This record gives sequence, structure tokens and C-alpha cells, in this order.
Amino acid sequence: MKGRPFALIGINSDSVEDAKKAIEREKLNWRSFQNSPEGWERSISDDWMVRGWPTIVVLDADFKIRYRGHDGHEATRIAKELVDKLEKIDS
Repeated sequence: MKGRPFALIGINSDSVEDAKKAIEREKLNWRSFQNSPEGWERSISDDWMVRGWPTIVVLDADFKIRYRGHDGHEATRIAKELVDKLEKIDS
């Protein structure tokens, strides 16, 4: 989806060292945030009410949740549909 109106952001709950290893091993190329950075009172997963990993949330251009769940294929399908619609509007 490079060059398309799309952003992928990850939140990880692993230790920083394990997260760095996974990024290198899997060649992950998107931004990823630590779930509970040191000094934070609450975690990102608390704020988003995550109850299982991985939880995938797809937001549209208006930040409305279009998908929330654990099915990567379904999340990808919905994300592609949203990006296609945005590109048609811009052309």
C-alpha cells in the first residue's frame, strides 16, 4: 500500500528488547509504540479496551472504526476498500 493514503501503526506489549528483535527478524517497516511506556499510568490497550492480541482496528478517514477484531484477512479487505474509495474521490 506504499504511496497510497494509508497508515499502519503497531502497538506492542512485549518487552522493548523482544519488540526490537521481532522488528528486525520480521523486517517490520511501520511505526510501533510500546503499550505501557515507563511512567505512564495507563496503557494504550487499556484506553482502547484491548482484550486479546493481536487486536486489529481499521479507521476510516473520519476516524470512525470500520473494523475491530482479530481477523487479519478481513481487516485487510476493509482497509483496501477504504483506500480505493479515497483514491476515487481524489482522482
